[in-house]
Amino acid sequence: MALAQLYISLFIAFFKIGLFGFGGGYAMLPLIQQEVVETNEWITINEFTDIVAISQTTPGPISFNSATYIGYKAVHSSGFTVLASILGSAVCTLAVSLPSFGIMTFVCAFFFRFKENRYVLAALFGIKPAVIGLIAAAGIMLINGFNFIDYKSWIIFSAVFLASVKKVDPILLIVLAAVAGYILY
Repeated sequence: MALAQLYISLFIAFFKIGLFGFGGGYAMLPLIQQEVVETNEWITINEFTDIVAISQTTPGPISFNSATYIGYKAVHSSGFTVLASILGSAVCTLAVSLPSFGIMTFVCAFFFRFKENRYVLAALFGIKPAVIGLIAAAGIMLINGFNFIDYKSWIIFSAVFLASVKKVDPILLIVLAAVAGYILY
């Protein structure tokens, strides 16, 4: 595949993800997986899981972090240079952010005029269950079907879950989970 064609494919895929990814990064995960793992096969499911884990712990929205890494990985894995791979990161990050930027610009221009409109309120009310479903799908996708889920992972998950319910600092939980993973594995 030619480099320009790869950039176009990456742009279209991540533009679609950005356009239909209501509910934020976690709701976008099933869309990202479908496009990059199953449809285009730019990365493997294990690489996708690693990207999700890394994207959750780095600053910024998970969808942007994932897009940046996947853009780099897809171009680099196709045999192109590091510079071309960095441009692939930029293409994916731009593509995933353009739809939300355009939509928010449009919505902000008209929202205050129509914020009490019953049709607008009904549409927003209808989107909520879809967002919850997409976030739940992302969680189930990460739990099911991956070969890295074993009893040690469940121990770490359970401990972090219980600590988060007790309102333990999330950054501390990430660090402790990393240390536990290092020790157990």
